[in-house]
Amino acid sequence: MSDTAKESTSTEVGDIGLPEDLARADLYGLIARFFQLPPDQTLLDQIAATADQHDAADEAPLAKLWMDVVEVAKNNPAKAWHDEFDLNFISVGKPNVILNGSFYMAGHLNEKPLVNIRKALEDFGLEAADEVTETEDHISALCEVMRYLIAGDDVEISNLTNQRAFFNTHIRPWYGELCDALEDIPEMHLYHPVAALTREFLAIEGQSYDMI
Repeated sequence: MSDTAKESTSTEVGDIGLPEDLARADLYGLIARFFQLPPDQTLLDQIAATADQHDAADEAPLAKLWMDVVEVAKNNPAKAWHDEFDLNFISVGKPNVILNGSFYMAGHLNEKPLVNIRKALEDFGLEAADEVTETEDHISALCEVMRYLIAGDDVEISNLTNQRAFFNTHIRPWYGELCDALEDIPEMHLYHPVAALTREFLAIEGQSYDMI
Protein backbone atom coordinates (compact mmCIF):
# COMPACT_ATOMS: atom_id res chain seq x y z
CA MET A 1 0.00 0.00 0.00
CA SER A 2 1.01 3.63 -0.15
CA ASP A 3 2.76 5.17 2.85
CA THR A 4 -0.53 6.73 3.95
CA ALA A 5 -2.33 3.44 3.75
CA LYS A 6 0.43 1.63 5.59
CA GLU A 7 0.26 4.12 8.44
CA SER A 8 -3.45 3.61 8.82
CA THR A 9 -3.21 -0.20 8.79
CA SER A 10 -0.69 -0.82 11.54
CA THR A 11 -2.15 -3.55 13.73
CA GLU A 12 -3.46 -2.68 17.15
CA VAL A 13 -5.80 -4.72 19.30
CA GLY A 14 -8.74 -2.47 19.98
CA ASP A 15 -11.94 -2.91 21.95
CA ILE A 16 -13.42 -5.57 19.71
CA GLY A 17 -17.19 -5.70 19.70
CA LEU A 18 -17.88 -1.98 19.74
CA PRO A 19 -19.77 -0.64 16.74
CA GLU A 20 -17.56 2.42 16.33
CA ASP A 21 -15.55 2.78 13.14
CA LEU A 22 -12.26 2.57 15.04
CA ALA A 23 -13.15 -0.89 16.34
CA ARG A 24 -14.14 -2.00 12.83
CA ALA A 25 -10.89 -0.67 11.42
CA ASP A 26 -8.88 -2.38 14.17
CA LEU A 27 -10.54 -5.73 13.49
CA TYR A 28 -9.90 -5.46 9.76
CA GLY A 29 -6.28 -4.71 10.60
CA LEU A 30 -6.03 -7.68 12.93
CA ILE A 31 -7.54 -10.09 10.41
CA ALA A 32 -5.09 -8.76 7.82
CA ARG A 33 -2.22 -9.37 10.24
CA PHE A 34 -3.27 -12.96 10.97
CA PHE A 35 -3.29 -13.87 7.29
CA GLN A 36 -0.25 -11.88 6.22
CA LEU A 37 2.14 -13.37 8.78
CA PRO A 38 1.81 -15.72 11.74
CA PRO A 39 1.31 -13.69 14.93
CA ASP A 40 4.40 -13.06 17.03
CA GLN A 41 4.37 -13.46 20.80
CA THR A 42 3.86 -9.73 21.39
CA LEU A 43 0.63 -9.74 19.39
CA LEU A 44 -0.56 -12.95 21.05
CA ASP A 45 0.06 -11.42 24.48
CA GLN A 46 -1.87 -8.30 23.49
CA ILE A 47 -4.82 -10.42 22.37
CA ALA A 48 -4.69 -12.56 25.52
CA ALA A 49 -4.70 -9.43 27.68
CA THR A 50 -8.11 -8.40 26.31
CA ALA A 51 -9.69 -11.26 28.26
CA ASP A 52 -9.73 -8.93 31.29
CA GLN A 53 -11.81 -6.42 29.32
CA HIS A 54 -14.45 -8.94 28.32
CA ASP A 55 -17.95 -8.64 29.71
CA ALA A 56 -19.02 -12.16 30.61
CA ALA A 57 -22.65 -11.14 30.08
CA ASP A 58 -22.02 -10.19 26.45
CA GLU A 59 -23.79 -12.88 24.45
CA ALA A 60 -23.21 -11.30 21.03
CA PRO A 61 -21.86 -13.89 18.58
CA LEU A 62 -18.89 -11.70 17.63
CA ALA A 63 -17.91 -11.24 21.27
CA LYS A 64 -18.08 -14.99 21.89
CA LEU A 65 -15.96 -15.72 18.82
CA TRP A 66 -13.45 -13.10 19.90
CA MET A 67 -13.05 -14.94 23.22
CA ASP A 68 -12.34 -18.15 21.29
CA VAL A 69 -9.48 -16.33 19.56
CA VAL A 70 -8.32 -15.01 22.93
CA GLU A 71 -8.19 -18.55 24.28
CA VAL A 72 -6.05 -19.94 21.46
CA ALA A 73 -3.80 -16.87 21.63
CA LYS A 74 -3.37 -17.35 25.36
CA ASN A 75 -2.70 -21.07 25.26
CA ASN A 76 -0.47 -21.49 22.20
CA PRO A 77 2.99 -19.98 21.71
CA ALA A 78 4.08 -18.08 18.62
CA LYS A 79 5.97 -21.10 17.28
CA ALA A 80 2.77 -23.16 17.12
CA TRP A 81 1.09 -20.40 15.13
CA HIS A 82 4.14 -20.14 12.86
CA ASP A 83 4.12 -23.88 12.21
CA GLU A 84 0.40 -23.96 11.40
CA PHE A 85 0.73 -20.92 9.14
CA ASP A 86 3.62 -22.43 7.19
CA LEU A 87 1.95 -25.84 6.93
CA ASN A 88 -1.28 -24.50 5.47
CA PHE A 89 -0.55 -21.21 3.71
CA ILE A 90 3.03 -21.59 2.45
CA SER A 91 3.97 -24.12 -0.21
CA VAL A 92 6.18 -24.46 -3.28
CA GLY A 93 3.16 -26.06 -4.92
CA LYS A 94 -0.49 -25.49 -4.06
CA PRO A 95 -0.94 -24.66 -0.36
CA ASN A 96 -3.67 -26.29 1.70
CA VAL A 97 -5.59 -23.00 1.69
CA ILE A 98 -5.28 -20.28 -0.93
CA LEU A 99 -5.88 -16.80 0.45
CA ASN A 100 -6.46 -14.99 -2.85
CA GLY A 101 -9.85 -13.88 -4.07
CA SER A 102 -9.17 -14.63 -7.75
CA PHE A 103 -8.97 -18.34 -6.96
CA TYR A 104 -12.46 -18.38 -5.45
CA MET A 105 -14.08 -15.93 -7.87
CA ALA A 106 -12.49 -17.11 -11.12
CA GLY A 107 -11.02 -20.54 -10.37
CA HIS A 108 -7.40 -19.50 -10.90
CA LEU A 109 -4.88 -17.04 -9.52
CA ASN A 110 -4.06 -13.77 -11.29
CA GLU A 111 -7.39 -13.61 -13.10
CA LYS A 112 -9.81 -10.76 -13.85
CA PRO A 113 -10.78 -10.18 -10.18
CA LEU A 114 -7.18 -9.16 -9.49
CA VAL A 115 -7.24 -6.76 -12.45
CA ASN A 116 -10.45 -5.24 -11.11
CA ILE A 117 -8.96 -4.76 -7.64
CA ARG A 118 -5.90 -3.06 -9.08
CA LYS A 119 -8.16 -0.70 -11.00
CA ALA A 120 -10.07 0.14 -7.81
CA LEU A 121 -6.84 0.79 -5.91
CA GLU A 122 -5.61 3.00 -8.73
CA ASP A 123 -8.82 4.99 -8.48
CA PHE A 124 -8.17 5.38 -4.73
CA GLY A 125 -4.58 6.46 -5.38
CA LEU A 126 -3.20 3.42 -3.53
CA GLU A 127 -0.41 1.06 -4.53
CA ALA A 128 1.35 -1.90 -3.01
CA ALA A 129 4.47 -1.20 -0.96
CA ASP A 130 7.74 -2.57 -2.31
CA GLU A 131 8.10 -5.08 0.54
CA VAL A 132 4.63 -6.60 0.00
CA THR A 133 4.89 -9.97 -1.76
CA GLU A 134 1.19 -10.92 -1.88
CA THR A 135 -0.95 -9.82 -4.80
CA GLU A 136 -3.67 -7.27 -4.18
CA ASP A 137 -6.43 -9.91 -4.07
CA HIS A 138 -4.92 -11.54 -0.97
CA ILE A 139 -7.32 -11.41 1.98
CA SER A 140 -4.80 -9.51 4.10
CA ALA A 141 -4.36 -6.84 1.42
CA LEU A 142 -8.11 -6.45 0.98
CA CYS A 143 -8.65 -6.09 4.73
CA GLU A 144 -5.93 -3.45 4.85
CA VAL A 145 -7.73 -1.52 2.11
CA MET A 146 -10.98 -1.73 4.09
CA ARG A 147 -9.21 -0.44 7.15
CA TYR A 148 -7.91 2.50 5.16
CA LEU A 149 -11.35 3.21 3.71
CA ILE A 150 -12.71 3.32 7.27
CA ALA A 151 -9.92 5.08 9.15
CA GLY A 152 -8.03 7.11 6.54
CA ASP A 153 -7.90 10.90 6.76
CA ASP A 154 -8.90 11.66 3.16
CA VAL A 155 -12.71 11.75 3.26
CA GLU A 156 -12.80 11.82 -0.55
CA ILE A 157 -11.47 8.26 -0.45
CA SER A 158 -12.17 7.00 3.07
CA ASN A 159 -15.94 7.11 3.16
CA LEU A 160 -18.93 4.81 3.50
CA THR A 161 -19.73 4.76 -0.20
CA ASN A 162 -16.29 3.44 -1.11
CA GLN A 163 -16.32 0.99 1.78
CA ARG A 164 -19.59 -0.54 0.64
CA ALA A 165 -18.61 -0.71 -3.03
CA PHE A 166 -15.19 -2.22 -2.35
CA PHE A 167 -16.51 -4.74 0.17
CA ASN A 168 -19.44 -5.87 -1.98
CA THR A 169 -17.31 -6.23 -5.11
CA HIS A 170 -14.01 -7.61 -3.87
CA ILE A 171 -14.60 -9.36 -0.51
CA ARG A 172 -18.23 -10.36 -0.14
CA PRO A 173 -18.41 -12.77 -3.11
CA TRP A 174 -15.79 -15.15 -1.74
CA TYR A 175 -14.99 -14.73 1.95
CA GLY A 176 -17.45 -17.50 2.86
CA GLU A 177 -15.64 -19.99 0.63
CA LEU A 178 -12.33 -18.99 2.16
CA CYS A 179 -13.67 -19.55 5.68
CA ASP A 180 -15.10 -22.91 4.57
CA ALA A 181 -11.68 -23.90 3.23
CA LEU A 182 -10.03 -22.93 6.52
CA GLU A 183 -12.56 -24.77 8.64
CA ASP A 184 -12.48 -27.90 6.43
CA ILE A 185 -8.91 -28.74 7.46
CA PRO A 186 -9.11 -30.77 10.71
CA GLU A 187 -5.43 -30.22 11.53
CA MET A 188 -5.86 -26.44 11.48
CA HIS A 189 -6.62 -25.84 15.15
CA LEU A 190 -5.41 -22.29 15.74
CA TYR A 191 -6.83 -20.68 12.63
CA HIS A 192 -10.30 -22.22 13.04
CA PRO A 193 -11.33 -19.56 15.61
CA VAL A 194 -9.78 -16.87 13.40
CA ALA A 195 -11.84 -18.13 10.47
CA ALA A 196 -15.03 -18.15 12.55
CA LEU A 197 -14.38 -14.60 13.76
CA THR A 198 -13.62 -13.47 10.21
CA ARG A 199 -16.83 -15.03 8.87
CA GLU A 200 -19.03 -13.45 11.54
CA PHE A 201 -17.43 -10.02 11.30
CA LEU A 202 -17.66 -9.89 7.52
CA ALA A 203 -21.26 -11.13 7.65
CA ILE A 204 -22.08 -8.24 10.02
CA GLU A 205 -20.33 -5.86 7.66
CA GLY A 206 -22.44 -7.10 4.76
CA GLN A 207 -25.66 -6.78 6.74
CA SER A 208 -24.72 -3.24 7.75
CA TYR A 209 -24.03 -2.20 4.17
CA ASP A 210 -27.36 -3.70 3.08
CA MET A 211 -29.15 -1.42 5.54
CA ILE A 212 -27.68 1.75 4.02
